[in-house]
Amino acid sequence: MKKVGAFLGVAVSIVYILNPTVGIVEFIPDNMPFFGNLDEAGATAILIWSLKTLFEKPENPNPKILDDNK
Repeated sequence: MKKVGAFLGVAVSIVYILNPTVGIVEFIPDNMPFFGNLDEAGATAILIWSLKTLFEKPENPNPKILDDNK
């Protein structure tokens, strides 16, 4: 389920980032001082998190338990 969310995050963030400045979908207008590019920064953060999630190695479900008492 996490991988599906990450894939959707990649798809949505790429579409939002590649959307032209005067595109149909713009949450915060780019001409607002200081805040204009926060939505693109958020989409970039989602893209980075999603790519990290998709390409990270899965955890070992059965790690060896080290027993120091032997």
